[in-house]
Amino acid sequence: MSQENLEYKNAMERLENILERIDNSEMEIDELAGQVQEATELLRTCRQILLKTEKNVQEALASLDGEVDA
Repeated sequence: MSQENLEYKNAMERLENILERIDNSEMEIDELAGQVQEATELLRTCRQILLKTEKNVQEALASLDGEVDA
């Protein structure tokens, strides 16, 4: 598993944990702001990984299109 895959997987697991705790009212109000900030950073990380992956896939497909046209 690549570092990005591991980073994405870990970030998603942490996000799920935070959301589960919020949904189950297991979080004190004092802790909520910090957890929301952490969730925001995790979402940002996941988004960056997904955008990079999308770009790589588009480039790979474009290179295939170039081979077909040749």
